[in-house]
Order: sequence, then structure tokens, then C-alpha cells
Amino acid sequence: MIVITTPTGDIGRQVLDRVLDSGESVRVIVRDPSRLPEHVRARVEVVEGSHADGDTTAKALEGADRLFWLVPPAGFRDAGPAGSYYRDFTRATAQRAADRGVRMVHVTSLGHGYQDEAGLLSAALDMDELIASTGVRHRALALPFFMENLLNQTQPITEQGVFSMANTADRPLLTVATRDVAATAAALLLDTAWSGQARVPLVSPDSLTPDAMAEIISETLGRTVRYQQVPLADFRARMVQHGASPALAQDMADMVNAQNNGIYDAEPRDPASATGFRQWCQDILKPALHS
Repeated sequence: MIVITTPTGDIGRQVLDRVLDSGESVRVIVRDPSRLPEHVRARVEVVEGSHADGDTTAKALEGADRLFWLVPPAGFRDAGPAGSYYRDFTRATAQRAADRGVRMVHVTSLGHGYQDEAGLLSAALDMDELIASTGVRHRALALPFFMENLLNQTQPITEQGVFSMANTADRPLLTVATRDVAATAAALLLDTAWSGQARVPLVSPDSLTPDAMAEIISETLGRTVRYQQVPLADFRARMVQHGASPALAQDMADMVNAQNNGIYDAEPRDPASATGFRQWCQDILKPALHS
């Protein structure tokens, strides 16, 4: 039995689809089962609730031997410091998985070994240490910046020909497509041969600056799109103005600052046969802008 968390999220949904195609028995943890497509609900066992709740995950892990784990974003609610949020969300389930011999595949950040504060990324890396300390067999999918983050900027790209972030314009920003994350996660969940504990860095073969991303987006769309770098202080202030708690805004700013300072370069990685940024723009971004 495979348990999948966040089955209605971008990554969890794709993991679920791939695992269901295998014919394996699947159980999902979901707050609102009505958000699952009807054809999915008919093929899975549903445990209703939040996977932050220990009783809910205890129920879901009964008779299970594999678990896909992803801590969802805290959103704009004040969940306190990110480190506490990630650890509190994960602690009980990781220990329970270890006690029951359940193997975990979980999503985390690339950058193991980075020494400075990195906000949300530090929180994810701290979560990895907690998971490892339980002795549970696991694979940590170590990821950089999601290409899909750019889908939040379809309006300014369409209307103004610009996308903006606080990342340094001329420094490479490693990326990954969520479809590659899902494919790797599903493959690990379906592979019964591995054991022990290991990290699995997953990175696009590109090493593009935001300026270079803008050039590729322009070429894909056939019109000029430019990148606008936002000062980090303005980025943090804008988040608070849009309803983020000061703690979340600071964690986000610390994350971007760490990206600008090379956190993703801290961890060794092999070249990946993953989706390139140009291909992603053609397959995902362009259709999204035209929809």
C-alpha cells in the first residue's frame, strides 16, 4: 500500500496519477475529498484530514509500506518560524514510519551543507535531519527553484511583457520542472529494491540566469519579455502588503538571498536528463499564457 500526501497539489497530483497507472494499491490523505477528480476517488482509499495531524497519518499508515511526503506551504497564515512549522508537521509521521518499516520519499531543498540562513530552504533541510534521525528508510528529493513558479506571473508576462523576482538578474538560478519531480518520486515509490537513506538531487540540465530565462521566454512566445529584478527589501515589504505574516516574508526573503548566494551550489549533483527550460516553456508556459 502506497500513501500519498498532497494529492490535489501540483506535485502530489502528478505523483498520484503515475502511481495509479501502475496498478498499485493507493491511499491518499486529503482535507477535502471533493477536490479529487471522480475517476481518482473511485480508485483510491481516502483518509480525510490534514497530514499535519498525527492521528490522521497514523490511520493512513495502517498496513502501508510506502509514503510520499510533502509539507505544503504554510500560506499567508502566521504559522510561526518556518523551521518549527516543517519539523512540527513532520516529526510524528517520520517516527511512525520508522517504527512501522514504512519507506519515505519526501520533497526537500537542494543545498545540503549550506551554512548560512536560508529561510524556507533551511527549514526543509532541517526537516531532512529530523527524518534521518528516526532511522526511517528514505529518499530525499533535493530540488532547486520550480519552473512552475513562473506560472504565477502569467498576467504581467501577457500584459506587460515582464516577469519579476528578487533573484539576481545575472546569476544562474538552477531550476526543475515538477513533472520530473513527480516522475522520480513515483519511480522510487514503485521500486521495492532500495534501502537505507539517501538524497536524490534533481536539477534541469540548464544553468540559466533570470535574464537568460527572459530571452528563452521571448523566443518561445515570439515577442519580447524582460526580467525585472526587485530589491530584496521591496520584495519582503510587498509580501507583507499582500497579507503575508512578517515571519513568512522574512523566511521568503532569506530564501531568495540564499539562492543569490549560491545555496544550490553547496550540494554535489550529477547532470540530470530532466526537462530543459526551453522545452518547459514550450510545453507548459506557452499554453498557460494562451489559455
